[in-house]
Amino acid sequence: MERWIQTCRRELLDRTMIWNQRHLLHALREFEQFYNGHRPHQGIANARPPEPLPPPIDDPDISARLNIRRLDRLGGILHEYRNTA
Repeated sequence: MERWIQTCRRELLDRTMIWNQRHLLHALREFEQFYNGHRPHQGIANARPPEPLPPPIDDPDISARLNIRRLDRLGGILHEYRNTA
């Protein structure tokens, strides 16, 4: 629990001006979803718990054709990156 609080403070609360309790609860809900769903965890080979790692891309031609999109959350404080088709 201490690690989660430290991460939440360092990655969210130190970078955000919280206006009221409603804003705080919204920011904490967004951060919790980001932390548990998208953020890479420090597990075996940085694999998120519910999903295995995808196979590595070794071919430079394939990596040049990747179409990566960034989704900003909480006004740009948190970023999610996705490969689009």
